[in-house]
Amino acid sequence: MTIGIAGPGRKAPQQNAVVRLIIAAVAVGICLILLRVASDLLVDWLWFSSIGYLQVFWTTIGAEAVVFLAVGMVTAAILWLNGWLAVRFARRQPIQSVAGITWQPTGNVPPPDLFALARDRLPWPRVIAGGAGLLALLVAAAEVGNWGTFLRFLYQVPYGADDPLYNKDIGFYLFSLPAYILIKNWMLLTLLLSALFAATIYWVHGEIEYDVQHRSMSPTVIAHGSALLGLFFAVKAWSYGLDRYLLLYGDNGVVVGASYTDIHVGLPGLWLLIGFSIIAALAAWANLSVRTYWLPAAAFILVAIGSFVLSGAAPELFRHFFVKPSELQLEKPYIERNIALTRQAYNLDQIAAKPFTAEQKLSHEVLEANKATIENIRLWDWLPLSDTYAQLQEIRTYYKFHDVDVDRYWLDGSYQSVMLSARELRPSLLPPNAQTWVNRHVLFTHGNGAVMSPVTRKSIEGLPFLYLRDIPPVADGGPKIHEPRIYYGEESDSYVIVKGSTPEFDYPKGKDNVYAAYDGAGGVPIGAMASRMLFAYYFNDPNLLLSIYITADSRIMIRRNIQERVRTIAPFLSLDHDPYLVISSGRMFWMQDAYTTSSYFPASQPAQNIDLNYIRNSVKVVVDAYNGTVDFYLMDPGDPIAVTYQRIFPGLFKPFAAMPSDLQKHIRYPEDLFLIQARLYQTYHMDAADVFYNREDLWQFPRQPGGGGTAMMAPYYIIMRLPGEPQAEFFLMLPMVPSRRDNMIAWLAARCDGPDYGKLIVYEFPKEKLVYGPFQIEARINQTTEISQQITLWNQMGSRVIRGANLLVIPIENSILYVSPLYLRAEHGHLPELKRVIAAYGERVVMKETLAEALSALFMEPGAARAVSTTEEKPVTGPPASQAREVLDRYNQAVERLKSGDWKGFGTQFDAMRELLEEMNRHSTGH
Repeated sequence: MTIGIAGPGRKAPQQNAVVRLIIAAVAVGICLILLRVASDLLVDWLWFSSIGYLQVFWTTIGAEAVVFLAVGMVTAAILWLNGWLAVRFARRQPIQSVAGITWQPTGNVPPPDLFALARDRLPWPRVIAGGAGLLALLVAAAEVGNWGTFLRFLYQVPYGADDPLYNKDIGFYLFSLPAYILIKNWMLLTLLLSALFAATIYWVHGEIEYDVQHRSMSPTVIAHGSALLGLFFAVKAWSYGLDRYLLLYGDNGVVVGASYTDIHVGLPGLWLLIGFSIIAALAAWANLSVRTYWLPAAAFILVAIGSFVLSGAAPELFRHFFVKPSELQLEKPYIERNIALTRQAYNLDQIAAKPFTAEQKLSHEVLEANKATIENIRLWDWLPLSDTYAQLQEIRTYYKFHDVDVDRYWLDGSYQSVMLSARELRPSLLPPNAQTWVNRHVLFTHGNGAVMSPVTRKSIEGLPFLYLRDIPPVADGGPKIHEPRIYYGEESDSYVIVKGSTPEFDYPKGKDNVYAAYDGAGGVPIGAMASRMLFAYYFNDPNLLLSIYITADSRIMIRRNIQERVRTIAPFLSLDHDPYLVISSGRMFWMQDAYTTSSYFPASQPAQNIDLNYIRNSVKVVVDAYNGTVDFYLMDPGDPIAVTYQRIFPGLFKPFAAMPSDLQKHIRYPEDLFLIQARLYQTYHMDAADVFYNREDLWQFPRQPGGGGTAMMAPYYIIMRLPGEPQAEFFLMLPMVPSRRDNMIAWLAARCDGPDYGKLIVYEFPKEKLVYGPFQIEARINQTTEISQQITLWNQMGSRVIRGANLLVIPIENSILYVSPLYLRAEHGHLPELKRVIAAYGERVVMKETLAEALSALFMEPGAARAVSTTEEKPVTGPPASQAREVLDRYNQAVERLKSGDWKGFGTQFDAMRELLEEMNRHSTGH
């Protein structure tokens, strides 16, 4: 059969036209991709320049380029070489025999026209170069994201401690081992692609035939395959060498890290597999001259069976029949290693354990001595408070309080815990007919101010007392804000144009609006036509070219979400989920905690549901809400990962001492890190191997009612004075209970104030003493008849009772006080009001209108007062001292209302004060 070739004027012109069309389409696609890449790079360059981190940009881009080019060029060279050898040695006639084995030819039927055309007419040098280049581009693109691993490898610093098995510095595992694994995986992938690439060429040339009746390979193919197979076994030998170190990350359910079985069976087995792989490689290379099937097949079988036996069956049988019967005795040293290294990886070894006697010695005198603790017991949970903020202070539908943060400030001479939230702007909440490009990107550009309230105080109506409120911000006991505009925050998710030809909307004032012009340094200049064209293409938004509101001085603000902003600069840092607002020197800042992490710390327990087994809160990030400036402060100069990044990016981190002193007062221990440490400490507080093995003293988080069932208690920030300490401090704390029990066994606290910032303390209760846990106190509250009846009554009167998210466990001296707020909300309303405070101590549970009343009732002499008050909003008619305090509190609230211009609130407080005075007068006169 003769292969037909189209003559002139028939199929050839059509085929050439199709080929030209395909080439043109590919060229256009490549140009569009390059244009998109170029525009992204230009925008990044302008953005990094505007915020002062150009060196970080060039280092990152340089590293990505080097990885891309190095991987691409080496991969392309290897693929091209294999392709060139395949074309060079491929035969043009049908295969007859290989190594003495007779193969059936494919018959008298010649190859299909397509194969003949491909074999005879394709420009093979260009096909090989193009195919190798395309595959190399794909491989290189996949490896670019690993630039950080290679930079950490090149700039690594020693950890300063060795692992107990191989006596290597732990820095080898944090920095070198991940890079070696990436290189090994790349080599295996490249060898596989090389084999497939060469096999395709051999197949087209008829050197490989594979169908239902015929399966054959030429001696040339066997020789080429043997060479690649030998390289594969050589890389596998190195891979088995690396697997020795990966034994330190195993988990057999008893030991995390190298176990007794790993050391005595797994490790010798890996050495044997290294030897088998070397023998297999030599056998494969020897087959270059023999060119038979059985030699490489035998080599492959040797390694495969050896891997199954030595890495799978033998260790499992050894563990089941030899280790299991004496597991504790044999695994004890390895359990101890796991405990020590896990505690080191998460800084659990720095937790100071202290006894807590859990005495019943609270009195009015002790409470007075711990006044700072009492005055900062948090009665406002973030969820009902956020609803209340939204109803009272969002002002307009387009303002939004993203969340509520807890912090502490020195206000009016006292150290106070407060809750605050930024009033951000969300243009998507504008009315549908106002969703214009000008409104979303030019006029409505920023939020305004914040709301702040103390954690304990409330108004007579059960609403929070506002230290900061309204627009522009009014400071009524809180810190003043001189620059309230928020251009960068948690809600910001789109670009805006500032310094345009029209003023920006600032805030509403009655029926009119107040406008303002941005005078800061944030954003990227966009006045030039070239910049407008670049950003119009980048955002696919032609309005940036057409708008008349953009002037020569205009600037475009992009990446205004603070977490996106930080991640773009430092993608190698992990971020805490909760950035929080700080008001300092009249300005507004965001504080973002950042972590350095690794999953390669040897013999360390991985964190639950997170890919890490090492973490440090080494960096605090401060973002200016007005200008968008981002500052990274190094908190832990002893962290080798942070120090390595400091060597990679010399201008990125500032020393913590360079942070403004007022901002330093607002750093707090991050909740995500505390949760990770607390979860691990539930098990790893047991430092004795036998106790750890038996899980004899396992802890867990307390249960509490929630979501229609039960939920685990979350940690909470609190100001309190630790036993034996001279003054109150800001802490993050969480109680602990024994496994499957509800009594409290300990509480864990992280100090947030300097100079002891970051120190963790666990106070352990005597195991022979019963200390009620939160769930038990909740049960006692529900079993208190007066309280349960009152709650039922409220729920039947068109209101909904909302219990506090946490029943707060308040350590005072060496005693425990329990406090829980109770809110009421109209059945169809969204304005929760703090109506009662429930307090428990010892065997007593009370519910009162205020915390002061609850504590007063709780610590009266037995029989002197009812255990619980179920009265509505009426003055308390207790002892004179209690009434005097209530009168003073009403007076202070009346004055505060008067100062803020709230005449209705002033009248309410004044009337309540008058009723109290009349009641006191009746008591004194006997009428």
